Amino acid sequence: MDSLSDPGLHSQDALIEVRAVSRVFPSGDGGLRALENISFSVFPQEFVCILGPSGSGKSTLLRILAGLLQPSSGEVRFHNRTIEGPRKGVGFVFQKSNLMPWRTVLQNIKLPLELDGQPALDAQEMALKMVELVGLQGFEQALPRDLSGGMAQRVAIARALIHNPDVLLLDEPFGSLDAMTRERMGNELLRIWQAHKKTVVMVTHSISEALFLADRVLVLSHRPGQLCLDLQVNLARPRLEAMRYTATFGELAESVRRAIGESETLMEGV
Repeated sequence: MDSLSDPGLHSQDALIEVRAVSRVFPSGDGGLRALENISFSVFPQEFVCILGPSGSGKSTLLRILAGLLQPSSGEVRFHNRTIEGPRKGVGFVFQKSNLMPWRTVLQNIKLPLELDGQPALDAQEMALKMVELVGLQGFEQALPRDLSGGMAQRVAIARALIHNPDVLLLDEPFGSLDAMTRERMGNELLRIWQAHKKTVVMVTHSISEALFLADRVLVLSHRPGQLCLDLQVNLARPRLEAMRYTATFGELAESVRRAIGESETLMEGV
């Protein structure tokens, strides 16, 4: 359950393959090693969460998966082709919603279709469907300044989904929300995922959030980030809030805490 997965296992079925990826950022003292020799696969319709201490390279890894950054060595394959830059088929939601303040909810959601040259009526119809999916009926004409943080992130998720991507990448999308709103947004994300069954890779700092949402949890060590745990989350779906208080959930959380703690202990000896 808590062993590292074989990156070659069933790789022919994988949607994303990460092969021995390292990333070094230039610096005055020879370079900052952010990631080191990371390998794993993500399969269609799988929900994967990435955890790790601050500075472990989680967001860097997600940007490499999106093609926004290139690895210093190794490769990432998407649909069995090496990712060399941003590409269609990948939706990205950042820590901040990054909505255009002068555009309404509906206009923000349909922006990707407009940029793709979709006919206006088709874009409008798709955007209205996305509004319904994320539960923002009645707010179609609202501006970002009139939205709560959770509502703004719903708009960002709808915008990322409107072009029907194969994979949705989420970088701490609920990190700035209060605990209660964050919990509600986690349930909303599960509802949206259940409706569309997209492949999801999400970065989070919350062990409870990761275990509640994911099929698998990947834990990165302290910098340079290395994969120190690939944990299958053997909780039934649909996920219920009561699951957070079960013995199984507690055991899974302890496995994650232990992996993070061991990486911290290793750093102390460096």
